[in-house]
Amino acid sequence: MLENFLIGTYTRKSSQGIYTIELDTNTNQLSEASLLVNAQNPTYLGISAANNLYSVVKDGSQGGIGAYNLDTTPVTMLNSVLGAGSPPAYVAIDEQRQLVFSGNYHQGTITVFKINDDGSITQTDQVTHQGLTGPAKEQDAPHVHYCDLTPDNRLVVCDLGMDLVAVYDISADGKLTAVSQYHNEPGFGSRHIKFNPVNPNTAYVLGELSSKLEVLKYNQSLGEFTHQQTISTIPTDWTAHNGAAAIHISADGKYIYTSNRGQDTIAVFKVLSDQSVELIQSISTEGSFPRDFSFDRLEKFIVCANQETDNLTLFERNSVTGRLTLLQKDVRCPEGVCVKIKP
Repeated sequence: MLENFLIGTYTRKSSQGIYTIELDTNTNQLSEASLLVNAQNPTYLGISAANNLYSVVKDGSQGGIGAYNLDTTPVTMLNSVLGAGSPPAYVAIDEQRQLVFSGNYHQGTITVFKINDDGSITQTDQVTHQGLTGPAKEQDAPHVHYCDLTPDNRLVVCDLGMDLVAVYDISADGKLTAVSQYHNEPGFGSRHIKFNPVNPNTAYVLGELSSKLEVLKYNQSLGEFTHQQTISTIPTDWTAHNGAAAIHISADGKYIYTSNRGQDTIAVFKVLSDQSVELIQSISTEGSFPRDFSFDRLEKFIVCANQETDNLTLFERNSVTGRLTLLQKDVRCPEGVCVKIKP
């Protein structure tokens, strides 16, 4: 069986935009990457059920979100919504309300867009974070790094600059209302969060600056988080720089995977009966700066993008033990920073 992935990239060196690759699950091999969309710095991607692509885009001194129709050959842009300054860092899709969310790291904003009937987008709201920031040098201002849906269809936002996980209610017409704020330990640098698909009242938030994983309890009636556990994603004797990046959880809720940029590993955690976690494996990504990775459809494989060494790595995943085994490395893909499986 062939499975298709899209790779978002920076275009600072040789990359030209968004690439596509194929995984042959019979031969356990990745194909060479081929250019799908010519674009500037399409660093994060979202793919809708209608097979439309929503991507971070940059155009000169402006940044925003672009909408593309993946059913056409070549892929055609439907429209883009741009504003002054740096482009966003994250994109998410709300199928039920037909909305797109973007989080802007440099501007500290969450922006909401309505998906129109033709797949194009129109901005409906924008919230700017303000307030106290953390002690690390990277925390000079609010830095929204993630915004996506909670299991009860609210919006959860990670702000790296403020050591903050915030929750918002979302109206049908795409307006946000603040519900709650959870503050991580100072210098944690909250980057991404995932909810346990089997136990949706538990969430796992990844700290980029601290290289730590927090286990949180989520109260759906109040839309609030409380702390359960904090654990490191790297060994205690690791003293060089490291920045935690992506986090994904298996569909059975038993294993969590996080990437480490610096140690250049994927850390594997086992979820225990009380939803706390223990580290069971740390495996090299066979490249430098693994910013993102993705399961295949059946979660038998993981495809990882190494940004600085321009290569993809393929791992086989044991669904019983959760452990990873290297299958393939040195698959060229320039400046890969986002890996998305096509629905």
